[in-house]
Amino acid sequence: MTDLNKYRNIGIFAHVDAGKTTTTERILKLTGKIHKTGEVHDGEATTDFMEQEAERGITIQSAATSCEWNGHRFNIIDTPGHVDFTIEVYRSLKVLDGGVGVFCGSGGVEPQSETNWRYANDSEVARVIFVNKLDRMGADFYRVVDQVEKVLGANPLVMVLPIGIEENFKGVVDLMSMKAYIWDESGQPENYEVTDIPADLQAKAEEYREKMIETAVEQDDDLMEAYLEGNEPSVEDLKRCIRKGTIALDFFPTYCGSAFKNKGIQLVLDAVVDYLPNPTEVKPQPETDEEGNETGNFAIVDVNHPFRALAFKIMDDRFGALTFTRIYSGKIKKGDTVLNTFTGKNERIGRIVEMHANERLELDGAQAGDIVALIGMKNVQTGHTLCDPKNPATLEPMVFPEPVISIAVAPKDKGASEKLGVAIGKMVQEDPSFRVETDEDSGETILKGMGELHLDIKIDILKRTHGVEVEVGKPQVAYRETITQAVEDSYTHKKQSGGSGQYGKIDYIIEPGEPGSGYEFESRVTGGNVPREFWPAIEKGFKVSAEKGVLAGYPCLDFKVILMDGAYHAVDSSAIAYELAAKAGYRQSMPKAGPQLMEPIMKVDVFTPEDHVGDVIGDLNRRRGMIQGQEPGSTGVRIKAECPLSEMFGYIGDLRTMTSGRGQFSMEFLHYMPCPKNVAEEVIKETKEREEKKK
Repeated sequence: MTDLNKYRNIGIFAHVDAGKTTTTERILKLTGKIHKTGEVHDGEATTDFMEQEAERGITIQSAATSCEWNGHRFNIIDTPGHVDFTIEVYRSLKVLDGGVGVFCGSGGVEPQSETNWRYANDSEVARVIFVNKLDRMGADFYRVVDQVEKVLGANPLVMVLPIGIEENFKGVVDLMSMKAYIWDESGQPENYEVTDIPADLQAKAEEYREKMIETAVEQDDDLMEAYLEGNEPSVEDLKRCIRKGTIALDFFPTYCGSAFKNKGIQLVLDAVVDYLPNPTEVKPQPETDEEGNETGNFAIVDVNHPFRALAFKIMDDRFGALTFTRIYSGKIKKGDTVLNTFTGKNERIGRIVEMHANERLELDGAQAGDIVALIGMKNVQTGHTLCDPKNPATLEPMVFPEPVISIAVAPKDKGASEKLGVAIGKMVQEDPSFRVETDEDSGETILKGMGELHLDIKIDILKRTHGVEVEVGKPQVAYRETITQAVEDSYTHKKQSGGSGQYGKIDYIIEPGEPGSGYEFESRVTGGNVPREFWPAIEKGFKVSAEKGVLAGYPCLDFKVILMDGAYHAVDSSAIAYELAAKAGYRQSMPKAGPQLMEPIMKVDVFTPEDHVGDVIGDLNRRRGMIQGQEPGSTGVRIKAECPLSEMFGYIGDLRTMTSGRGQFSMEFLHYMPCPKNVAEEVIKETKEREEKKK
């Protein structure tokens, strides 16, 4: 049995381009896991193994890897920084015990780092901070520390000071040992010497060390008292206090260096061992019932408790589906049967592997605290709980944001349509923020995602990974129609052409219904003028017709037909005659009933830094949005509004431009509302032109 005290499950997260992947590479090199470091800009980083990642130099999916440092086992997840892939960060943070937040020495606290920091706060993940790229032009360690306080509302505990800056950056002062670590120019991480602190930094180091000790001893009353009396705590006591405060999220130990130049990484690894929690020191995961309410039980991290695990990511590769799983309690081995509480079905574990990016190491078993990939899972999806069939329990599920953008795709040739279905099925399993539906009106496949880059990458994956060429359409809006006034009318269907004829006369009222009522039918015929057996045919005639409105052919909503009277012929009347009379009556009366085009209105939730609130509100007003309210928060303002969907295409790009990339938004369907006259005329014109083209 491995000692859980020696485990560290950590994630590395930050803004795009702050150097997460490079930092991960250096950690793997230092811990002896890889012998040659790959560079992101050469497309050779170990954890960026997708073709799209190597090409664009960005991380798209979180990659898992394991390594050892000072007798401790690290499970590391390198996460993406781009806003369209925050889902990957969110689900990784959900299963980690600690994190390393990487900030760029010159860029500082950037928008995406705010989002990821917010996610980490929500998941209550302890973190150490690494200010990277101090060798870059414009790098300033102290400015970044300031920003962490002001922008993130966090409390950075400075543990090291930089020696030199920009191209003169050569090492760090460790405030714990009060020694200087200076690297030579060979670029080898192990080529450093420990010396005395340079004279010009002596005063600054003492000032920051004092701050560090004062913050740390607040965690222990006895030590604080002793310190106030002039007794300095020992290094062991200091480390214990800093560990306690870090796990309680009271402060975040802050380091600096240059991952690319291999300077300063060792101290970060030591900090992970010294200050980040092992699996047993984190609040245990609450167990929930089927409705998602907490039961009061917890998945205690202990090998001897019943098995509990959370599947946090599905990845398809050439060997089949890999289910990345964090084990919270108990243990499993190859061939075991586990219960998926979401489906209620048992699953057999085929193989257990430890992932090193896209390579794998076969394992016989795994235990509480491990992050492993399981092979052979049939119906497991992201967020599902796996547990002991004799002791069922559900862990708190993950909540994923709704997609905000959709496009239509169609395979370029007939043979590809089956392949498209299979490929999309796999992609939906891998990425819970990617949804697919079939448009019943047009039969097209609609892909929905978190942003334009997100869908761009999905189309790319369809082409390269699955070999499916697709044609991509423009985003479309699903309009509807309704009526605004009541009409009383009559229609007679008569046809006589040799043999038996067709006859059906109906007198009816068509009137607007309540919003959301759909189509309703009522008969008030008394006597036998229209026999009862023909009423369903009349109801069906109107209902079928309602699928195409008279303005632009969109389905017609919220109206009521009342059958008042009519006439029938003993020989010539039939169900079909009355159905045809109803269809013709619909076409005759609807244009008289004040038809109106309805558009979908979305509930929009925009997050923006305070200094851009005016721009964002002005822009929403231009998009015919109605502002419903504002809520100020520590890192910005949330604006709630209702906007027509047709005005929201391309919004994410405009929002990012307006807010220097820091704004975010989500939207969901709210209801249908009448279209303004000028918009309705434009839509009707466009629809008619499309219909003409089809002919």
